[in-house]
Amino acid sequence: MSTVNIPPVPLSPRDDVVQLYKAFKGFGCDTATVINILAHRDATQRGFIQQEYRALYSEDILQRLSKELSGKLENAVLLWMQDPASRDAVVLRQALIANDLRGATEVICSRTPSQIQTFKQIYHAKFGTYLEHDLEKHTSGDHKKLLLAYISIQRYEGYEVDTMMAENDAKTLYRAGEKRLGTDEDMFIRIFSERSRAQLAATDLAYNRMHGHNLEKAIKKETSGVFAYALLTIVRCAENPAKYFAKVLRKAMKGMGTDDTTLIRVIVTRVEIDMQYIKAEYQKKYKKSLVDAVHSETSGNYRKFLLALLGP
Repeated sequence: MSTVNIPPVPLSPRDDVVQLYKAFKGFGCDTATVINILAHRDATQRGFIQQEYRALYSEDILQRLSKELSGKLENAVLLWMQDPASRDAVVLRQALIANDLRGATEVICSRTPSQIQTFKQIYHAKFGTYLEHDLEKHTSGDHKKLLLAYISIQRYEGYEVDTMMAENDAKTLYRAGEKRLGTDEDMFIRIFSERSRAQLAATDLAYNRMHGHNLEKAIKKETSGVFAYALLTIVRCAENPAKYFAKVLRKAMKGMGTDDTTLIRVIVTRVEIDMQYIKAEYQKKYKKSLVDAVHSETSGNYRKFLLALLGP
């Protein structure tokens, strides 16, 4: 569920564009107007604003926003203005170039097969290279094998499960990990990249029933580093994506300093998907509202923009 608060009778795209143009003119940018408009428009409306701005002023509004804004606010607004698949492609490219393997892993391993196929096409169109090529270049070992398998296999996206397969997979994963000396990583890669979310969640339940603890504990015991992070992301998103993202946000804001790259990525990419659920999970787990947490960790117009996206 989206947290974007859209006016009951929003302005037409042309009226929005005229107001934005006025906000850009003169000395300095009227940032409050920019935030007030863009943070309260859904993906379709933002698309119309981009088209109308180009039609009226023969200029790409993204380029204008880049000139008018700066820092963290610029990064957040520019990502927000992208459609979801383009946004994922941009985030992935930036993460791989910056060697932010956890950020890249999160995007890939938390998306559905159909979302992955769409952002793969856009990645190639935008950057002139295949995502597979960049993963080959920037990742390694079992982590690379898992990501390449995960973006290439078209998994089932429905909710039906095969209980016999779940039990067999639970036994296979136990034999591949905790039961033996050393870990058969290829078996983990095969099962985690081939099974649907619902099927993997059923396997986790079967594993817990058979061995007294869940797959998450087995993964932490048997694997490490970004490979473990990828496996954990897949299984956590199979069970409860909102709970997973609440945990990612908590980690981004915990301790000294804030990981703004992660904060922006998660908020902007999840606001129109499941942010209401993420907020509920955050409150439940950490006894503090996500809105209050973001308020305490950010400032200025950057804070105003993120809070506008999160809603009351």
